[in-house]
Amino acid sequence: MIREYTENDTDALITIWEKANALAHPFLAAEFVAFVKDAMRSTYLPNAETWVLEVDGQPIGFIAMIGNEIGGLFLDPECHGRGQGRAMVDHIMNLKGPLQVEVFKDNKVGRPFYERYGFEYVEEYLHEQSGAISVKMSMPGAVTA
Repeated sequence: MIREYTENDTDALITIWEKANALAHPFLAAEFVAFVKDAMRSTYLPNAETWVLEVDGQPIGFIAMIGNEIGGLFLDPECHGRGQGRAMVDHIMNLKGPLQVEVFKDNKVGRPFYERYGFEYVEEYLHEQSGAISVKMSMPGAVTA
């Protein structure tokens, strides 16, 4: 089931983010990861349009949107490979139409996922806060900001 985020989901979603982030972003500095974890609680989750994927009443993943851009898509790594990430993107695409995303170039989990889904390379740039290269990707027909 995919449903809207509530404040009661915060701790569970941060735990999911920590597991998924460690798998997808081992190249990020610990200081940057700590900064993002704090921002998840104080800024990102409360201000994004966030949808929660749950199984048997327990959150296992979430997708956070800013307009038609995926601000974050995280799934408990134990649940990878079962079509649940695709289900979250399908849900949002049905609501918003073609989407955009920015993903770290060295993200060996997320970037291939988006490529398989049909997102196309737009450009890459240095993400100054992290020091890593980020790739902008878009579905055909997505409105760019």
